[in-house]
Amino acid sequence: MTTTCTSGGSSRPQTPPGHARARRLAVAPMMDWTDRHCRVLHRALAPEAALYSEMVTADAIIHGDRDRLLSGHHTEMGDAVVLQLGGSDPEKLARAITLAEPYGYAEYNLNVGCPSDRVQSGRFGACLMAEPELVRDCMAAMMAAAGDAPVSVKCRLGIDDMDIEEGLDRFVETVASAGVTHFIIHARKAWLNGLSPKENRTIPPLDYDRVRRLKRDRPDLEISLNGGIARVDDAVALAASFDGVMIGRAAYQTPFIFAEMAAAIYGHAAADRMQVAMAMADYAEAESAKGTKLIAITRHMLGLMHGLPGAKSWRRSLSEDARGDDASPMIIRDATERLIQEINARTLAA
Repeated sequence: MTTTCTSGGSSRPQTPPGHARARRLAVAPMMDWTDRHCRVLHRALAPEAALYSEMVTADAIIHGDRDRLLSGHHTEMGDAVVLQLGGSDPEKLARAITLAEPYGYAEYNLNVGCPSDRVQSGRFGACLMAEPELVRDCMAAMMAAAGDAPVSVKCRLGIDDMDIEEGLDRFVETVASAGVTHFIIHARKAWLNGLSPKENRTIPPLDYDRVRRLKRDRPDLEISLNGGIARVDDAVALAASFDGVMIGRAAYQTPFIFAEMAAAIYGHAAADRMQVAMAMADYAEAESAKGTKLIAITRHMLGLMHGLPGAKSWRRSLSEDARGDDASPMIIRDATERLIQEINARTLAA
């Protein structure tokens, strides 16, 4: 594979064209949300988009149950699943990548954006924006371990009283000197003192223009935008301004909007959500045979029919009826069939 040299003197493989295309639209890594079952749903809705794991700490990979943490359906879904890592020890992050390599991830990403107290206590996440030299060293170690796989950073505009002009420029320049070329910017500050993680997702104002200035000043970098993107038209317009857009809560809470975004950005027909629901029933059947509880899968599907007549009843079935230990995937099929019948009846009545 050919290599390209960065301004900092590092040399690393170019991003494969297929993966660069996948980056045009991505689902944000979200703790307790974007697990392997969620990724199966999102892959059915958006075959070309980049999907992320939940954040996994380097220590967990080194010392924990790697099969439980890292295995999933990404090896069956092409080359667009990214493993997001948490940590601040270059050697441990490199070791984690070496151990994760057999699981077939397409890219490795370092979390420099999470504002939770638990993450801060481990000296990783958004607090690392105050230590760009350490992040640079982490990225250099990760790239050395990743081989041909790309490595990226997800960060905020800044933290606390950090100036988002000088501070963000310094952070990106320092980290990019290690050879990193892809930055995903959540276009909000993180207030580590005074706001909860939930509040940090909504209270700090969005500043897309600041990310635009970064993109303008650093055309040599791939800059993806994250934060507050919930409408199809907005996703399409922003995808044209940046190298990619990353969708968080909207992709999870109203999954079909993500399918519509994918269709508009990649230029194909939107997925049929009834077919997606039935495919998820087939998946649930295979998983049930392995001991997976149905609710572990259906909890990710609750917003799939949002906006359709009968969606409330469909959601109730997948939420309440799926909770029993012996709940059958037929719950998904039956609820979907009832929804189709209701839609057809309303269409005829009109």
